[in-house]
Amino acid sequence: MTARAPFQLVALPALSRATAARDETARKDADRLDQLWKSGQVLLVDRHGRTPVRDAGTALAPRPAQEIAADRPGAAMLLGEEGDTAYWALSTVVDLRPTNAPPGAWGLWGGAVSDTGEEWHDLRGIGALLDDTAAGLFTTAVGLVNWHARARFCAKCGSPVTASAAGWSTTCTGCGREEYPRTDPAVICLVHDGADQVLLARQPIWPEHRYSILAGFVETGESLEACVAREIAEEVGVEVADIHYLGSQPWPFPRSIMIGFTATADPAAPLTPADGEIEHARWVPRAEITQALANGGQTPTLILPGETSIARQMIESWVSAPA
Repeated sequence: MTARAPFQLVALPALSRATAARDETARKDADRLDQLWKSGQVLLVDRHGRTPVRDAGTALAPRPAQEIAADRPGAAMLLGEEGDTAYWALSTVVDLRPTNAPPGAWGLWGGAVSDTGEEWHDLRGIGALLDDTAAGLFTTAVGLVNWHARARFCAKCGSPVTASAAGWSTTCTGCGREEYPRTDPAVICLVHDGADQVLLARQPIWPEHRYSILAGFVETGESLEACVAREIAEEVGVEVADIHYLGSQPWPFPRSIMIGFTATADPAAPLTPADGEIEHARWVPRAEITQALANGGQTPTLILPGETSIARQMIESWVSAPA
């Protein structure tokens, strides 16, 4: 086989797109925050990470802040500013029922609908459909909502915390300790043979024929490159070389950032899937990947990652790389 040149991502991953300006100084200026609230727009996010949408899920449907409350709620989270508009997020509880749309091939929920007929969708399902501004706002909103839901008590003394800095920190009611949103780094790696095969694997809980590239969390005291080598060895039992960085994407489920790499491995080396983690791993030829992409991301025997994930962007970039 002819070795191919190293490849790069052909576009930003879906959830790495953002245009709203973040201003740390504004988050601690109460007067300015109050002014931003008055003319702001609010993304409501329920406990499943869903928000109201319009135009068949291709656009968000925020509420004018003044329809939510005349005065800025203490739980309101400032997402950023775009032009003359400030965008906020609020966690909400709402009664929704599933839509009639069946879940996708990856088992993703098809969304939900309110009593008024308004559709609510989650970030995994519609992230790739949104424009750059909306994708960045929704990603940030889900990340902040998830963090606050899981960080209600002080890690030092155990006392309850209150939101501060427009949702970008919490303050302990007992010892006064400040805490900030946490992000868990995880590597994701497209392993190929240097020519026309890519290594894909599936987890036992995934729908049949669903495959993706390999990923895992970075351990304490570990470099990103060392994590790539360790995770691939642990999950499928092969050694990798030529590790190169590709790009990254926030993945707030609940608080990760996926750091993308590419590496090479010997397709003749035996694959040893990790018991309980990897049900099956196989080398897939470029032609089979190309066929799946031409068919919306799947064939009868192969379902690729969804378009919202960086995994899909990495696979598409590898396929389109010049020989």
